[in-house]
Amino acid sequence: MPRTRTLSASTALAVTALTLSTGLFTASPAQAATGTVTGLAGKCLDVAGAASADGTPVQLYDCNGTNAQQWTVGSDGTIRALGKCLDVTGNSTADGAKAQLWTCTGGANQKWTVTAAHDIVNPQANKCLDVTGNDSANGTRTQIWSCGGGANQKWNAPAAGGGTPSAPMAVAPYLYNGWGSPPSPSTITQATGVKWFTLAFVLSNGYCNPQWDGSRPLTGGVDQRTVDTVRGNGGDVIPSFGGYSGNKLESSCSSAGELAAAYQKVINAYGLKAIDIDLEADAYSNGTVQQRTVDALKTVKAGNPGLKVYITIGTGQSGPDTSLINRAAASGLSVDAWAIMPFDFGGAGRNMGSLTVQAAEGLKNALKNAYRYSDDQAYRDMGISSMNGITDQNETVTVADFRTILAYAQQHHLARLTFWSANRDRPCTGGPADSCSGVGQSDWDYTRVFAGYTG
Repeated sequence: MPRTRTLSASTALAVTALTLSTGLFTASPAQAATGTVTGLAGKCLDVAGAASADGTPVQLYDCNGTNAQQWTVGSDGTIRALGKCLDVTGNSTADGAKAQLWTCTGGANQKWTVTAAHDIVNPQANKCLDVTGNDSANGTRTQIWSCGGGANQKWNAPAAGGGTPSAPMAVAPYLYNGWGSPPSPSTITQATGVKWFTLAFVLSNGYCNPQWDGSRPLTGGVDQRTVDTVRGNGGDVIPSFGGYSGNKLESSCSSAGELAAAYQKVINAYGLKAIDIDLEADAYSNGTVQQRTVDALKTVKAGNPGLKVYITIGTGQSGPDTSLINRAAASGLSVDAWAIMPFDFGGAGRNMGSLTVQAAEGLKNALKNAYRYSDDQAYRDMGISSMNGITDQNETVTVADFRTILAYAQQHHLARLTFWSANRDRPCTGGPADSCSGVGQSDWDYTRVFAGYTG
């Protein structure tokens, strides 16, 4: 079964993720909240040209941090920018009526409800704010349209009560500090709204001793600085244990108790909300190591109420090897998400979006069988950890494939949606391996797609 995401000789990847609270906001005392409203392809609701004139179009545009993208969701039902209200042209209730900016009048065509399902509904028309034609190009107008649940009608918006509509923390791209030129998480957050990152990898430095890549200090170095930066931007990190290469704690610790203590050392060092266990290569295929890991995670979950635990594994085209899932279920270990890495199937010319969906359906069936879940329970306990661009086996995962994966995740409310890696989400300019995608793109195109995930 393919499960390599080789990072030159040093480390490969893992993928799970926690995720995203899109849009920085501050709340006025329980009355309103202000911030970005993000939607299709992770782009922002935007006032065209930052003009405040009545009738200015409201459109989709790359997030840029300007006032034209700062919206205040009020307890009075209005959504305001630049001192004026989001308005339906001509007081219309028809499908296709355009959204615009207009002087606030208190009219029904300026009233909106932000739902827990991430719709923005005009109650007068009983219709949803919609990106025209499901087109994510900059400048695409917004309109109202009959609510259909599509990605072009899903939005992450500040909530008038002082929060965002509840959604699982799901999108946390991998970020690797081991070599090359890692991107600044601040740059990615400003461009896409994504604020959570999965940091790779915690390995063993000798006997059962956790360090970054098995060689960098657990605290006080570049990885600590990355954690501080991410948290300073309002997000958080998920350390990933394992990957394809290097010495694994899961193998080098001699007992479940020692492995649990190694995990706990990292949890305590950073006050973590979540961890990712990426079991690949020998660590996955060895039954003794599997059981040691399962037993250690039971101890960790019991000792850290509220900690999210994610397990990431490789997969074939029809789904993953089920040995670890069955072992965990039989041992009474329930984790917060099982994520598969749907790539390295072998050879170019494949439709990686379709193959990802096929493999994910196999994971769903494996969870149903092992845990006796319903379809809905299984979907909500699983995740997808893709690779952006050209994989180790010359498959090409395109931005369009990411949109296919996003639509599948939206439909089934997956617990995780992530990828290897933020380092690669840039066009190639002759940098080191795994520092770019290998395909034609703009910076952060893949991250922007997954930033649209609403859970």
